[in-house]
Amino acid sequence: MMGVDSLTSVSTTGSTSGSPLRCSDVGVEPLPGTAKTGQGFVLLEHPGPWSRDVLDGGTFTPELTTRLEAHLKAAKMGLQLIRKPGREGRQIDGHTVFLVFSDQAVTERLVIDDPAGVLDLDLSGPGRNGAGLGTQRVDHPVLLICTHAKRDACCAIKGRPLAAELVAQFPSGFVWESSHTKGHRFAPSMLLMPWNYSFGRLNAESTAALLTAAQRGEYFHPGNRGRGTLDARGQVAELAVAEQLIGNGETVGLGQLEVDAQPGTVVVTHPDGRIFEVELDQRTIEGVISSCGDEPKVGKGWVATVVRQRP
Repeated sequence: MMGVDSLTSVSTTGSTSGSPLRCSDVGVEPLPGTAKTGQGFVLLEHPGPWSRDVLDGGTFTPELTTRLEAHLKAAKMGLQLIRKPGREGRQIDGHTVFLVFSDQAVTERLVIDDPAGVLDLDLSGPGRNGAGLGTQRVDHPVLLICTHAKRDACCAIKGRPLAAELVAQFPSGFVWESSHTKGHRFAPSMLLMPWNYSFGRLNAESTAALLTAAQRGEYFHPGNRGRGTLDARGQVAELAVAEQLIGNGETVGLGQLEVDAQPGTVVVTHPDGRIFEVELDQRTIEGVISSCGDEPKVGKGWVATVVRQRP
């Protein structure tokens, strides 16, 4: 069901003759159903360096790492480190923080003096941190482009040039470099907040089109890996219905479709009341290279086989 769109572009940077094959140059794995899952995130501006896992004790002190982990876990929030592309991102006066509540499609912004300030924030929902902290509601999309080189070289090779190109095209605060977004094998790998849609294998032109569509609140299908508030089956089902609607000339809103990923047939409901049933099949995928330097392995992925509208 999920076709390859002409706006997606699999770069071959880093795979010239004599160079090791990059994991993101192996395009055997379908994108749908591979999104980074999570209902909410703390996006913390941190110039670096970023260790391989930003909560492994190498980025922050072991004590602060332990406290951050506990605080985030209690609120069921993920952590993404962010920075502005280029030299500007290495010199900051305070740490910008975005609190993203993806299931509600809400983003809030504030500034803290140091990373430990995250521990003082109420992460249980929007509107909990008050005007005293200078918290403001964000009314624009935030695009995170993974440039986490210590996690995988593909993110530096393909993510950094893309972030640098995009940041010059959009207002301040729209585009950020990010720590691991899951899926460096799809680099450049991106997260679109606040909805938590993952994207991959997009060139600069199509990424600009993605962000422009997001400013209008419109669903962008090319390179879309799914919405991370859903499980893999739900992601694939939502994408399949969105693809059909867009193919019929309709405009679909981001986060507009309601997905019930029950066992068996997945049910997707449109705000106008239309109901779609999506049948899925799990298939074997040969030759998946998860990270640069890994041996190819056999993976599995969900594919939408039937999309039908209830009478």
